[in-house]
Amino acid sequence: MRCVDVSRTVRHDAGPLPSTGSIPAVNARFEELAWRATPIGEISLRRRRDPRLDLEVYEVKLDDEFLMSSLFTAGEVELARLGLASLVGERLDVVVGGLGLGYTARTALQDDRVASLLVVEAVEDVIDWHRRGLLPFADGLATDPRTRLVRADFFAQVAGPDGLDPDDAGRRFHAVLLDVDHSPRHPLHPSHAAFYRPDGLRRLARLLHPGGVFALWSDDPPDPDFEAALAAVFANHRSQVVRFANPLTGGESTNTVYLAQTPA
Repeated sequence: MRCVDVSRTVRHDAGPLPSTGSIPAVNARFEELAWRATPIGEISLRRRRDPRLDLEVYEVKLDDEFLMSSLFTAGEVELARLGLASLVGERLDVVVGGLGLGYTARTALQDDRVASLLVVEAVEDVIDWHRRGLLPFADGLATDPRTRLVRADFFAQVAGPDGLDPDDAGRRFHAVLLDVDHSPRHPLHPSHAAFYRPDGLRRLARLLHPGGVFALWSDDPPDPDFEAALAAVFANHRSQVVRFANPLTGGESTNTVYLAQTPA
């Protein structure tokens, strides 16, 4: 059951975000900019003002679980930065699995070597948020001529015969940057679990060019079992712990970025 205190919520999922002047005069703790029931649960985009930090925070929830926040983006940024830094050459074809708030995709586009960016996102509404301009910090992502936003299940595409590009069967890429699940041990859906085993990773590796990079974001510390699965498939791999300040606790938090590369 979805519990929302409507006295502190302004909903805008019926259409484009109105201007500030048209928002009802409610002392809103947060605004729900978009909401939809999907096959994996109820997904929502919320915006709230954090008075302590004096900034607007954008959050994505799946049912009652927080998936991502614009307060914590260091891991998503480093996913793209570290993944692309491992590559040599120009005119790179890159896949981002999971659009979310767009930080990984935006960081990839800041690399001038990226010639094309295919973003594979399972939830049409998430793509719609970007096309409607609900995320001001992601401005330009959806309209960049290098970008294609595709509604598809990343894991089903990898497991299928045609690969990640629905319009180009068997297409290979220089990098695949994945940020969908919490971690290899904590997938959002049980159907994703097989991807993180050697057979699933082999299916992904066949979609990479020689010397291609697979990079994965995780909310957990480095996982020896997943590192062993990477070692069974890729020529080399490493796990990079990303440390960043946590403004809510005043301490430090960490993510992990896994990096693996096919033989050159």
